[in-house]
Amino acid sequence: MFTGIVTAIGTVAEAQQRGDLRLRITAPFDPARIDIGASIACSGVCLTVVAKGGEPGDAWFDVDVSGETVSRTHSGMWEKGAKLNLEPSLRLGDELGGHIVTGHVDCVGEVVSGEVIGDSWKLIIRAPQEMAPYIAGKGSITVNGVSLTVNEVEDQADGACDFMLNIIPHTAEVTTLGALEAGDQVNLEIDVLARYLKRMQGLAAQN
Repeated sequence: MFTGIVTAIGTVAEAQQRGDLRLRITAPFDPARIDIGASIACSGVCLTVVAKGGEPGDAWFDVDVSGETVSRTHSGMWEKGAKLNLEPSLRLGDELGGHIVTGHVDCVGEVVSGEVIGDSWKLIIRAPQEMAPYIAGKGSITVNGVSLTVNEVEDQADGACDFMLNIIPHTAEVTTLGALEAGDQVNLEIDVLARYLKRMQGLAAQN
């Protein structure tokens, strides 16, 4: 379980295709605080630490990424040199600063546009048709592992929807969101409460 509050930006240092994809990710963590078998969200994807090392402030950890995970996440994020938003799993007693995030990507969205408005970065992202019913103004959504509030939603003729986000300077600086450009793909996870409400609505309609 996560909150969508990114604690560091990591870099894919090595990528080896075995039975699954084995990644080595470097990050400004203390390896003594990384447990083997622990979960770390990598740009919104919950992965399990299988090895670790390095020094405090210059750590590395290895994860295995299945073919299923690669197929359901945005292209390029598992390549050597890629930057990833990192968040260790929530511990009992930690502050829930964002919203409840599972680390399971629901779909891949696409950046439609980005522009500076005042000091903030205005992003418009398009979500596919199957995810559009779960996205609502003032609701929560996770973009590349970052908990954000949807400001506006505009439905499209093909059933997709465009949603607008304001990225404040701090968020743009401490995550990879500030580097997004039109045409870039992003991992999206809808609010878990919206998922349950949609299921309940569907069951009620059958009765």
